[in-house]
This record gives sequence, structure tokens and C-alpha cells, in this order.
Amino acid sequence: MKFVHIFGPQAVGKMTVGQELAKITDLKLFHNHMTIDLVSHFFDYSTKEAKRLVKLFRQEIFEEVSKSDLYGMIFTYVWMFNLESDWEYVKGLSKLFESRGATVYYVELEADLEERLERNKTPNRLEHKPKKRDIEWSENDIKQTMKKHRLNSYEGEISFGNYLRIDNTNLSAEEVAKLIKEKFQL
Repeated sequence: MKFVHIFGPQAVGKMTVGQELAKITDLKLFHNHMTIDLVSHFFDYSTKEAKRLVKLFRQEIFEEVSKSDLYGMIFTYVWMFNLESDWEYVKGLSKLFESRGATVYYVELEADLEERLERNKTPNRLEHKPKKRDIEWSENDIKQTMKKHRLNSYEGEISFGNYLRIDNTNLSAEEVAKLIKEKFQL
């Protein structure tokens, strides 16, 4: 099994790259808003109830997929590098898949703020992430999150094997997906 973890700041293109990668491989895409949006019908994501449910649903999906005979999964995530809890989450997720024989791949995406603010308004993003349809709110969220958290790693900070960092500011999602597929022979 293959587990491809795509991470980076909001609106960097994680889901869109994941969609393209799923098209050219047998990997299944699980983007982080699939659970956030499900739970948001009942609780605002900032509440403890929502966070507990999102964590629970994700964990159950990861458990079942890691035990399955699927070729693999793509998971997207905003990793806040200044939070030890996010480091532990990523390590724990990797450990779960590796303990069941999977190979874990790490793909970090980065793009400049201007490009991310443009991507924040794309039809594909708005179709698949209903909460982002309030553009004023989502742009403010992008800017505020950047002030509060470090959303890309420092050079050499990630020591995991099978790691690829891509500045996709001027690359299409299709180009990035092809780079990932070729690099990791997926």
C-alpha cells in the first residue's frame, strides 16, 4: 500500500493536485475537508465537538484503509510546523500505515500568497469546499493563519524518507501530479 501525504498552506493546491494524482494512479483521495464539511452541518469546526468528530472519522477511515487491499491513499493536510501536536499527528499517521506494511510519501507544496489568494476563488475549490465560498472570510483565514502558524517547513527540517518539496506557484496541478508520480514511481 502507498500513503501519499500532501501538505502545505491553505489554497496551495493540495486537493487539486490530489485529484490529478488520483486520476493518473490507483490512489484514492481523502482531502481534509471531506470530514470538516461533513461535521460542519452540525458543529462549527472551531468547537471541541467538531474537532473530536473530525479526528474520530479520519482515524476510522485511516484504520480501515490501512488494513485494506487498496493500492493506496492520498491525504491532504495543513501542517502547522510550529505546533508539536501537528508533528505528532503526522508521525502517528505514518506509523499506522507503516505498521501495516505501507510505504509513506511526503509531498510539501508551497506557493506565494498572491497565487494562493487567486486559487482560493477557483470553481473547483469552491465546489468541493463549501465553507470556502465566503471569500472574504476564507481570505482573512489564510492571512491570519499565516501570522499565527508556520505552514511550510524550514530547509532540511523534514528528515523523513520519500520526501518531495515543490514550489507550485507557476505549475499546474497536472504538472505537479506527474512530478509526484514519477518521483515516487506510483
